[in-house]
Amino acid sequence: MTNLVYLVPLFPLIGFLINGIGWRKMPKSAGGVIGSLAILASFVVSLGIFFEVKASGTTTVVNLFEFISSGKLVIPFAFQVDALSSLFLLIITGIGFLIHVYSTSYMHHDEGMVKYFAYLNLFVFSMLLLVLGANYLIMFIGWEGVGLCSYLLIGFWFKNRDYTNAAKKAFVMNRIGDLGFLVGMLLILFNYGTLSYQEFFGQLSTGQVAATSSMYNWIAICLFIGAMGKSAQIPLYTWLPDAMAGPTPVSALIHAATMVTAGIYMIARSAALYDLAPVAQNLVAVIGLATALLAATIALYQNDIKKVLAYSTVSQLGFMFLALGVGAYTTGIFHVMTHAFFKALLFLGAGSVIHAMSGEQDIKYMGGLRKKLPITYITFLIGVLAISGFPFTSGFVSKDEILLAVYHHNKAYFWVAAVTAVITAIYMFRLLMLTFMGSFRGTEEQKHHLHESPWQMTMPLIILAILSLVGGFVQLPHLFGGHDFLNEFLAKANVPALVVEDPGMEMREYTLFGGTCLGLIIIFIATRKLFAVDSFKGEYGGFKKVLANKWYIDELYDAIIVRPLNALSSAFDRFVERMGIDGIVNGVGKLVRWGSDRVRLLQTGQVGFYIFVMVIGMTLLFAISFFGFSN
Repeated sequence: MTNLVYLVPLFPLIGFLINGIGWRKMPKSAGGVIGSLAILASFVVSLGIFFEVKASGTTTVVNLFEFISSGKLVIPFAFQVDALSSLFLLIITGIGFLIHVYSTSYMHHDEGMVKYFAYLNLFVFSMLLLVLGANYLIMFIGWEGVGLCSYLLIGFWFKNRDYTNAAKKAFVMNRIGDLGFLVGMLLILFNYGTLSYQEFFGQLSTGQVAATSSMYNWIAICLFIGAMGKSAQIPLYTWLPDAMAGPTPVSALIHAATMVTAGIYMIARSAALYDLAPVAQNLVAVIGLATALLAATIALYQNDIKKVLAYSTVSQLGFMFLALGVGAYTTGIFHVMTHAFFKALLFLGAGSVIHAMSGEQDIKYMGGLRKKLPITYITFLIGVLAISGFPFTSGFVSKDEILLAVYHHNKAYFWVAAVTAVITAIYMFRLLMLTFMGSFRGTEEQKHHLHESPWQMTMPLIILAILSLVGGFVQLPHLFGGHDFLNEFLAKANVPALVVEDPGMEMREYTLFGGTCLGLIIIFIATRKLFAVDSFKGEYGGFKKVLANKWYIDELYDAIIVRPLNALSSAFDRFVERMGIDGIVNGVGKLVRWGSDRVRLLQTGQVGFYIFVMVIGMTLLFAISFFGFSN
């Protein structure tokens, strides 16, 4: 089955080509079926590859063709199939298929539905290329591909100027991070003469190429800059909340299964490098922790249902980077998997709410939806419990493991992370209560339109809800009778797990007891505030207004970056472009024209004048030649 790995990205590529070429004439339902079947076929092949890798535990490199050959530099177009890539294949194609099925109903009334599925297939193809690449160059091609597709999908409704601005913002901020990734690749190529994972990590382990610790750190930091852009970490995170401009299934795909997890995958794949770069590794932990806390505080007072989930994604990505930064690579990957389940569930649940509300996204006009949308409510509740770390949900197991790893590494980090986890539970239960509890606060027309979504939308919700509940059992702690299956599986791909000294039963029991009490307290507080839900106006003052306005980070960026750059570009346009370059070009033209106007005066039309001038010229030439030769 491993030899057929090329089929995994090939099916979405074929789906993209069919829908992309025929989107003007193809029926909308046909485009949805083709796009969904392409991802389903990839999922089936990925499933076979996963079980083969699980059984054999081997790493296989499949060379498709020679991509670059220049002197001693040979870079093949090759795929690496191992435990890490096979796990990501399942996440991308599995969650991606559910989102495609959901989209067949959600986008049914959109005139560009077939084009939408073409973009969606191209998105999945690019992400599969990213995780399958056997070297950094193939990863970078997929890396750029998902950046392009995010631009196309975020700005899909391009007639809205705000949406196109959000797409451009995402594209530009990702290019900033991509520059760091490119510099890191060039440093690897210059120092080690290869971009292949196996050759590069082999040289690191054997020390064939002498390198200082500073070189390791510089390479790792450059790669991390790329991850900061793609996975929305401080300071390159502001594009992700604005990415909510795209259709809701796109938000689910970007936030859960594809684009934003690319940075996590890249650092986990480069674990051998980061273990040799302590400065870079600590930077990953600090940036991740700061991002998790900042985004969680912003999510507390957002009124847009998708914005709350967007900042939640930024915060959860911070948790993943925190795990990577303390050396718990498999724990970070574990949270990627569980986060894919419950975050896709939450976004698709939000899409179901928006669908029922006729496109309304502001929670101040919602409330009381649990009776009209029972399936959406129950599944959304499961997603909220999972992301809040409620005991024995998938989010509880993965987040608990992160907190234990951080506790072993740095207790100050642990307490900040614990506070962030509490804030996460608070804003998620707030969102749940304001959306589904109390009485309806919207218009009578919206109330009349309220209805549960069709099966194409509710079926993915139910599947994701089940996965959000049971997904944590692959890494259930020994305390609860579980086994570290994921650690053992990823160890076959040389992704190390953090060896934590046994924290003892007391720490485990404290974590479980604390999590249970916390969950009950939050539910109690949220329920007690149920009577305040009906009077919710979505208006804030004081410090709440600061959080509602996202700490004014966008305004700060606008003041210190955007406006100065606009002023500088205006100055360059006026003085360098118009007065300088254009002035020189236009000046040459004016000079030639002025000279021509003067020279043409010699053309009088009088034959006698022409003869006179000719005689004068001959006399001058005779004099010059005579005196010249005589000298």
